[in-house]
Amino acid sequence: MDRAKSTLEQWRILQAVVDFGGYSQAAEKLNKSQSSLNHAVAKLQLQLGVQLLEVKGRKAYLTECGEVLLRRSRHITQSVNELEMLANNLETGWEPTLTIAREIIYPMEHLVDALSEFLPQSRGTRVTIVDTVITGTAELINQQSVDLAICGGPPPKGHIAEPLLDIDFALVCHPEHPLAQMGIIDDDQTLAQHLQIVIKDTALAPNTDLGWLKAEQRWTVSNFHEAITILKKGMGFCWVPQNLVDNDLELQLLTKLQLQGSSKRRANLSLVIPNRDKQGPASELLEAIIKQHHQIE
Repeated sequence: MDRAKSTLEQWRILQAVVDFGGYSQAAEKLNKSQSSLNHAVAKLQLQLGVQLLEVKGRKAYLTECGEVLLRRSRHITQSVNELEMLANNLETGWEPTLTIAREIIYPMEHLVDALSEFLPQSRGTRVTIVDTVITGTAELINQQSVDLAICGGPPPKGHIAEPLLDIDFALVCHPEHPLAQMGIIDDDQTLAQHLQIVIKDTALAPNTDLGWLKAEQRWTVSNFHEAITILKKGMGFCWVPQNLVDNDLELQLLTKLQLQGSSKRRANLSLVIPNRDKQGPASELLEAIIKQHHQIE
């Protein structure tokens, strides 16, 4: 294997000379002698066979070749800094990765707000968000295959949940759909005669008893955005989170169905830590941020 001609320290010195405006300024910032910095840069240029800096008056300026190489060197030194930080983080127990299960009815903007606050403090932790539906969230919690989970409804047995917020559902269809012409619907059999759009449960072993699934005709899709697209084409009805269709209802692209004695449904969303005993500091930080965004102490 060929050995590198240059060292990271040489490139860091070159960067400092450029960033601080000269050898004397860089020497003061780095707490080194100016002669040692001159020697390091001169040796780097000799080893590479390329002129990187040229001195005009009392100031050093980058050559064209120097600009190109300096720009590339910043990526390399930054990668090494991140690698060293990661090693330190692993030594102190900071998780290199976090996986979050998000029940898809939980508004993504809430999670993004929390993650944007987490990012500057994350120490390079990689985050994976897994969208889940119904018993799929509970399955991941029971398997302890995620670090944090936002689930709808009661948490799986043996787990403690922190309530975050409630999501209201509306039963909607296209304004010209036959169901929209019926006024108040007082018979489940009326709904059962029409196409129902449902969201696929992400569990490997879904609970088929959950949800209103009495319609003989049923189309199953992966998320509510797909369901809404179908509804706007005039096909089927679906229970959809109210916040996802407020604008469509206002523009009369969709309409609410009125049920006798039941105008809406409500889902309770909560935060669960699947394995509190093994929770690391990065997970603890993100948990605290999510709670703070929901004004939970």
